[in-house]
Amino acid sequence: MESRIETQQGAGSPADPQMDPARLRLVALAAERGVSLSALSGLLGRNAAYLQQFVRKGSPRKLEENDRRTLAEFFGVDEAELGAPARETVLTVGGYGGAGMPSRGADWADIPRLPLGASAGPGTVALDPAPVDRLRFSGRWLRQQGLEPSMLSVIEVEGDSMEPTLRDGDEILVDRAPRPLRSGLHVIRLDDVLLVKRLEPGPSGTVQVISDNSAYPRMERPRADVAILGRVVWKGGRV
Repeated sequence: MESRIETQQGAGSPADPQMDPARLRLVALAAERGVSLSALSGLLGRNAAYLQQFVRKGSPRKLEENDRRTLAEFFGVDEAELGAPARETVLTVGGYGGAGMPSRGADWADIPRLPLGASAGPGTVALDPAPVDRLRFSGRWLRQQGLEPSMLSVIEVEGDSMEPTLRDGDEILVDRAPRPLRSGLHVIRLDDVLLVKRLEPGPSGTVQVISDNSAYPRMERPRADVAILGRVVWKGGRV
């Protein structure tokens, strides 16, 4: 990429000694690479004075996200060095580029992880569903699966009744979008207990509630007794 930029000496120095760290870092990085601020502005598709004004006059007050990302990739540094807000700790699923960084042009959906245990054992009572953190998925991958991020949640599996399909401690992605019942893994509320089970439509308005672990008996319950909270569309866990 550097070969496409007309390099010039003298990236410019800050006029304000109280300049924020992001501006100071940009000036230092430009000087290290021997590239002018006007050339970097061209890299961003901006007018030649764009970054000079950012550094010397504080306009704009902060770099736009796309500009900051482009500069960070050009210099090979973290966006935080150029003023990106502090990142929350997230797990990222799919779309990695080099050195564990998201690939260029990727978009992301941060799905809330809820402090619930969907029991694959004797059962647990549902708790406060306020998110505790997030799990990051590729937005493109979610769209390919026909999933809407706002209708997704991540919860942890507890117990062994769904082994070998799901194991204790696995994370599952739950699609809460209303859909017709079809056979598959679902998170349900049954007798005020949150469960993850395999459901199959049964006769006369009933539902088969099935544990994949043969040590646990299957149940047949009236459809009205089984509150279906969502369908399990992905699982992840430690190896």
